[in-house]
Amino acid sequence: MISVTDLRNGTKVDMDGGLWECLDFQHQKIGRGGAKVVAKFRNLESGSIVERTFNGGEKLQDIFIDYKTMQFLFDDGDLYTFMDLETFEQPTLSREQIGDAAKWLKPNTEVTVDYFRDKPLKVTLPNVIELEITETDPGVKGDTVSGGSKPARLETGASVAVPLFVEQGTVVRVDTRTGEYLGRA
Repeated sequence: MISVTDLRNGTKVDMDGGLWECLDFQHQKIGRGGAKVVAKFRNLESGSIVERTFNGGEKLQDIFIDYKTMQFLFDDGDLYTFMDLETFEQPTLSREQIGDAAKWLKPNTEVTVDYFRDKPLKVTLPNVIELEITETDPGVKGDTVSGGSKPARLETGASVAVPLFVEQGTVVRVDTRTGEYLGRA
C-alpha cells in the first residue's frame, strides 16, 4: 500500500477493480482543511482516463510490473504481434493497449512490454526511432538553410514535419514521445 501523497507520474496502482497508471498529480492544501491530492489516471486495460480527488491520508494498492524486451513482428488490422526475445513466445496486443505508439511501430523494432500477472498491458517504444520518408513534396532550390518545414509521410504511415531540404527516401530520426523530427540518420 502507498499513500496518495507518494503518487508520481508513472506510478501504477490497483484501484476500483482495475489497473491504473498515474498520468498527472497535484497536491492541494487549502486554508484550515486537510491536504488533498487530485490525480489523473489512465486505465492500463481499456485506455480510459479519469480524474480522482483523494484526502491526504488515503492509501492505494500499488502493483508490481514485469518489464520484458520484445520485438515487434507484424500487425493484422487492430492486432499487433510481438516476440519475447528470451522465450520466443508471441503475445498479441490490441490497438487500445498500444495506443499512440502504434503509428511508430515497424517490423523488428525492439520495445518494452509491461506485464502484470503474466498479462501484457502496455508497450513502451524507444525514445528515438529511425524511419524512411515514403512521401513528401520536393524541396525548392535555395531552401536548404531556411527555417521552413513541410509534411512528410513515413514508412509506418505516420506524418511528421520535416525541413524543406529533406527529400523522399531519406531516413530520419523521430522522437516517439512528441512526434518531432530530430534529424537525418
